[in-house]
Amino acid sequence: MKKLFFGALILSFMSACNNDTLSNQEDASQDPGTTPNMLASKRSCPSDLIREKALKSDPALRARFEANELQSDKFLRDLSMGKVLADGTVEIPVVFNVIYNTTSQNISDARIAEQIAVLNADYGATNSDINKIPAAFQPSAAGNVKISFKLVATNRKQSTKTAWRSDLEEMKKSTTGGINATDPTKNMNIWVVNSILDENNQPGTLGYAYYPESAGLWYDGLVIGYQYIGKTGASAPFNLGRTVTHEVGHYLNLPHLWGSSNAGCQTDYSNDTPTSPGPNYGTPSYPLNRVCGGVSRSQMFMNYMDYVDDKAMFMFSANQKTRMQAVVAAAGPRAGLR
Repeated sequence: MKKLFFGALILSFMSACNNDTLSNQEDASQDPGTTPNMLASKRSCPSDLIREKALKSDPALRARFEANELQSDKFLRDLSMGKVLADGTVEIPVVFNVIYNTTSQNISDARIAEQIAVLNADYGATNSDINKIPAAFQPSAAGNVKISFKLVATNRKQSTKTAWRSDLEEMKKSTTGGINATDPTKNMNIWVVNSILDENNQPGTLGYAYYPESAGLWYDGLVIGYQYIGKTGASAPFNLGRTVTHEVGHYLNLPHLWGSSNAGCQTDYSNDTPTSPGPNYGTPSYPLNRVCGGVSRSQMFMNYMDYVDDKAMFMFSANQKTRMQAVVAAAGPRAGLR
């Protein structure tokens, strides 16, 4: 496994997700046990609420968050002074924890392998649609992020539960019917479940992830609905594996393009992504101009950290690459994954 010798961590945040409004969309691959209103056609995200609640209730987590923020300045200074001595690719071990109710929800090994391939293509800039990046954004494109992914284990468990609450994390404990994480200090755990409910017991969430200040904790990792893993049999319009690409971005310290609040027009700490007033949905046409602070800006809606459909997202920016590399650096909070 190659090592990446970078400095300290850029500003971290708590949990993030792709939580989607409900729809009556039909899909040929739909599980007979899955009713239409359990599927989603539009992304939105309650992750900031999860993050804010956790930081308010856990002083130790708040301290880690603030320490990470202080380290970010040092990392940027080291970059500007040329102190980063080497480059390389960090290979992150991935463990899939599949919890299913019906047989069709027990996604195949082939579909998991397909998802790993999607991650490696998207983070390695070998995705087939990368040539769609508009000319105006090509100078800002990340290219190869120098982070790859390797499947090391798949755990499976059948459950009588038909849905899982995102705020209870029961899928992550064997004592509550879930699967315990496989050493989250060394592996990126992905829990695949049949349906994710928000704290109000409403369905429609595609997935969510925890930010780097949660590194190594028992609940650290991603939770994804089985309908959105890989490509084969996945539910349109989220059928290209990019729900996981998006959530791994959060896991590696990338906020949404509009910042850490749904209010929008805030910084995402990457100065090469245009300021955004909020998420974009569906399959927008370029150019798409939106206003923040009285200034109209062309939106980078094709960025993986927006809310567009899978087929409309196909790039990270160079600054986002720097943020992710900082997280897996020797001094970063996810350095144990190397």
